[in-house]
Amino acid sequence: MESRPIKVLLVDDHSVVRAGYGRLLKLADDIEVAGEADSGERAYAACRQTDFDVIVMDLSLPGMSGIEATKRILSRYPGVRILVFSVHEEAIFVRRALAAGATGYISKRAVSDVLVDAVRAVASGQHYVDEQLGDYGQTTATNPLASLSSREFEIFRLLASGANVNRIADELFLSPKTVANHTTRLRNKLGASGTADLTRLAIRTGVVSL
Repeated sequence: MESRPIKVLLVDDHSVVRAGYGRLLKLADDIEVAGEADSGERAYAACRQTDFDVIVMDLSLPGMSGIEATKRILSRYPGVRILVFSVHEEAIFVRRALAAGATGYISKRAVSDVLVDAVRAVASGQHYVDEQLGDYGQTTATNPLASLSSREFEIFRLLASGANVNRIADELFLSPKTVANHTTRLRNKLGASGTADLTRLAIRTGVVSL
């Protein structure tokens, strides 16, 4: 009896990028692109409608980041596998994505057949990290963001992207007071006096782009 294809959800905020991924994956006769989403929130909602095997997840999304979306989806749908497909190649992003529960991580610079191989690998339960990403497990002592907790890192990203405390609280389902407390701690850890310092650091480390 013929096995069913791997059901994939593509998550990227650029429709052209999703179309390109979709065409590539559809060339594989054992993979079916069963859904698309342009945000973490819509990806979470799509999982209520369809039982996906693999979610191909970008990290840089409007609102909820790919890392936060990964955690939220897996807390509700632990059986799905998440493959991060990102422009971020720094070790800190790989480690944080895997810590959030992602099963694989590949760079958008990777050759096209890597995506298909990675989808197949994570669908079968294997971990797959693009070999071009180097030793992502090594401690990055020179990266000041390595000292942040997962929650602090997410709040740092949102602050540097221009979000205020109330918006961050809404997006992360936290109280404004909790967000403010995290903000104080992360500023102390990073030696930042204000949001401008955080934004400059986020740009320098590739967390946000100009």
